[in-house]
Amino acid sequence: MPDDLYERDVLAWSEHQAALLRRVARGERVNDIDWEHVAAAIEDLGLSQLNAVQSVLQQILVHLLKLHGWPELGADQHWRAEIVAFQSDAERRFAPFMRQRIDLARLYGRAVRQIELTRYGGKPGLAPPADCPVTLDPLLTAGCEDLEAAFSTQEPSGGAVSRTGLP
Repeated sequence: MPDDLYERDVLAWSEHQAALLRRVARGERVNDIDWEHVAAAIEDLGLSQLNAVQSVLQQILVHLLKLHGWPELGADQHWRAEIVAFQSDAERRFAPFMRQRIDLARLYGRAVRQIELTRYGGKPGLAPPADCPVTLDPLLTAGCEDLEAAFSTQEPSGGAVSRTGLP
């Protein structure tokens, strides 16, 4: 197999490397394994899965912030439907090793920054809670009503703008 296959066609490279590793697992002696790239690919796979789950969790938080910020806008059913779809995706992809690696406070901060300049009908939303009002497990599995209730019982953050435009 050509040495530059990794750069030209990573899928063909990965299939070839997987076949070689299966041969090693059967006890064959194989010399063509690209150990450096195999190790990097395995590491990247785990990070890719973690990043995918974090991205979906952030989208759930963004939609919860929209529901909190613009409760009477009329887009609530759409946002709830998206939350359910995002939860399904996150729950399907979630693996136990991710629990200790997901920084929910960081994801929440990103979600707040993502919506801070959002305006609907020319109006900013209600100030978001200062801290993320939910933990990982409810974010993955709780119904929208429970998640929304958690957001509505929290104190707003000091730096956000309220619906009236006043801090």
